[in-house]
Amino acid sequence: MMPHEIKPDTQLCTILGYNAQTCYTRRYFNAILKENGINATAIALNIKDEHLDVTLSSVGNSKVERMIVEAEFQKEAMHYCHLLNETAQQKQRIDFIEVHEEKLHGYCLDDEAKALFCESSFLDAQILFVAKMMLIAHRWYGAKIDTNMIPLLIQKMKG
Repeated sequence: MMPHEIKPDTQLCTILGYNAQTCYTRRYFNAILKENGINATAIALNIKDEHLDVTLSSVGNSKVERMIVEAEFQKEAMHYCHLLNETAQQKQRIDFIEVHEEKLHGYCLDDEAKALFCESSFLDAQILFVAKMMLIAHRWYGAKIDTNMIPLLIQKMKG
């Protein structure tokens, strides 16, 4: 979604990372939303290591309600969460944050992404990554989960 396409009724979330504006996370997530005809977009928040503390310490009191966390901050970001799902506790990292009553809840979707497939031994990191983006888009905006679309999305991003 281009900046001029964002309207007052466009739903927003945030992606936190070094290069959140140009990262694959944003590209895949927004592509999934677009494929589903959902009027929502991920806004990039590019930060450096030294900005992580002030950013995550204040997000509970901000207008941010949903935040996807890029790989470089997934381990550190979990320490700012008041609640972690079981997979985040086991893996010691988070994929995204939701803010509820000024408290940060961190989630890791590794197990949920693998559960989408009958045979997980043939899955690679990119397929699981796109599956996670589908799961988040479904959770936040009701996007359909269609694992058959994953290879098409991956090919589209390469082309």
